[in-house]
Amino acid sequence: MAQSTRATRALEAASIAFSLHSYDYDPSADSIGLAAAEALGADPGQVFKTLMVLADGKPACVIAPSSGEVSMKKAAAALGAKAAAMMKPADAERMTGYKIGGISPFGQMRRVPAVIDETAVLWDTIFLNAGQRGLQVRLAGEDARRFLDAALADIAA
Repeated sequence: MAQSTRATRALEAASIAFSLHSYDYDPSADSIGLAAAEALGADPGQVFKTLMVLADGKPACVIAPSSGEVSMKKAAAALGAKAAAMMKPADAERMTGYKIGGISPFGQMRRVPAVIDETAVLWDTIFLNAGQRGLQVRLAGEDARRFLDAALADIAA
């Protein structure tokens, strides 16, 4: 497995401290995030998923704990939009340059507005996809928020 991805290179270029953690990716898992948490021995609330959405028809990134669901209404409000809906998988892959199951909020092909669940800063560190299936970065939630210039909000359903 490659240990260098666009995501890790973007974090390195920004001098963001992180560590890499790999695990056996199971594409048939009911929840990729929960499977990652189990494989990493981490609390599911500490492992965050990256969702690509359309907020008022414009692309955006929503980052939330794998342990819960996202309220699209709350995510839209945090992004300053009236409505948000999940982006089609093929569109998400094209927009980010990553494959589903390996979408990282870091190093995407084009920078888009982002919102991260407020619980991210309650942990010393969180896990986020590193841009490859079965590879996660562990970093401070505040570092992730700052790097992405993300809004911090309650987006749980």
